Amino acid sequence: MSNIKSNKEIKEIREQLKKQNKKVVFTNGCFDLIHSGHVDYLVKAKEMGDVLILALNTDQSIKRIKGDKRPILKQDERAFIVSNLKPVDYVTFFNEDTPAEIIGELIPDILVKGADWSIDKIIGREIVEANGGEVKTIKFVNDQSTSKIIKIIKERY
Repeated sequence: MSNIKSNKEIKEIREQLKKQNKKVVFTNGCFDLIHSGHVDYLVKAKEMGDVLILALNTDQSIKRIKGDKRPILKQDERAFIVSNLKPVDYVTFFNEDTPAEIIGELIPDILVKGADWSIDKIIGREIVEANGGEVKTIKFVNDQSTSKIIKIIKERY
């Protein structure tokens, strides 16, 4: 059975997890061209709780944020890849420019972003903290980014 869920399904799962007193960690992003930095980040995020929910930007959302040449991989491909990574329990999508709406619906116990975000700028922080949750950042261990990979490919080929 797939762990890629609709927003409706992920809300129902979240309710079940609350009843089981499971600590839910939430993160989000594009996750285009998966690299070691992504995997390290997801491993560390999962270590913070019992269940990791990853919300992916839809293709339309990425185009609005990053321009018409992105994403490189379509959302179904990206979802398939991340859903098969060991730390990721569930994957869902959000089409908005920010994850504020889905964070407000799920109200995770822990909201995680990369350390390139200052905690006071993390979208959804107020919602999570107002409901007794925590907002944390994860330091990147290497200098990987999808944009850098694309740049290297352009320079070399």
